[in-house]
Amino acid sequence: MERDFTKKKTRWLEGAVEGLLFAAAAAAIAIVLGIVYVVVSESSKFFGQVSVIEFLTSTTWTPLFDNPQYGIAPLLTGTFMSTLVALSVAVPLGLLVAIYLSEFAGSRTRETIKPTLELLAAVPTVVYGYFALLFVTPLLQGLLRPLGIELPSFNLLSAGIVMGLMIIPYIASLSEDAMRAVPRSMREGSYAMGATRLETAFRVVVPAAVSGVVGAVILGMSRAIGETMIVMVAGGTQPQMVTTPTQGGATVTAFIAQVALGDLPFGTLEYNSIFAAGLALLVLTLMFNFVAFWLQRRYREAY
Repeated sequence: MERDFTKKKTRWLEGAVEGLLFAAAAAAIAIVLGIVYVVVSESSKFFGQVSVIEFLTSTTWTPLFDNPQYGIAPLLTGTFMSTLVALSVAVPLGLLVAIYLSEFAGSRTRETIKPTLELLAAVPTVVYGYFALLFVTPLLQGLLRPLGIELPSFNLLSAGIVMGLMIIPYIASLSEDAMRAVPRSMREGSYAMGATRLETAFRVVVPAAVSGVVGAVILGMSRAIGETMIVMVAGGTQPQMVTTPTQGGATVTAFIAQVALGDLPFGTLEYNSIFAAGLALLVLTLMFNFVAFWLQRRYREAY
């Protein structure tokens, strides 16, 4: 009798936990669908007055001027440039850190470095922004001036460099987890063939963990694309076609923050433009995530 009661209690508890987990998963899906609905519905009001062709092909973005124009290209070039600079900093440094933690660091060193590194992700982004504006920019100006390059006070180079430092923990931590998942037998086989630890790390471990590394890089890229405060504080808010990182420029997220904090009346075309820009950013991020998912499926190794 007591055993039956215990079994029923266990089944009830398992059912309750399963229901709770299902509710959490359903809530996450509902939140995502709600966000997509709000962005799309508000964007439809914007595209009811502005041509999609103009939005995608025009190279002028002046929604707050007397003669407004709504070409998203300047914001996209600023976003791509800052993201490119960030990845050029974060990917090599993040992978080197991951290789060191996975293949060379002892357990005590790893337990010290990894949590310390992940603290970088906890620093408020506005702090990173002012660090870029007040420290990195003057430093770069002093380094580039002898080369004949006059770096403006607001530029995407310093903003991108600091963004790269910010996303190093994402790339390093996830890449290190992927490398640690590579079976020990693959390393031992490489050592048996006479390879050094460094050769094993770069020629065996990294290729075997490439799907996880690609996922980490795409996650870091998505984080950089969605960054707001760093590019707003250090990169500037003037939308223009960006061709070099030494220019200032606005990103999609910087424009959204600039308008959302202003005094534009709710429901106006200028106000709805932030949802159109947000939709462009959402589609762009989804495309990168789909590419990451395909690459992971394509190159994933099962051990």
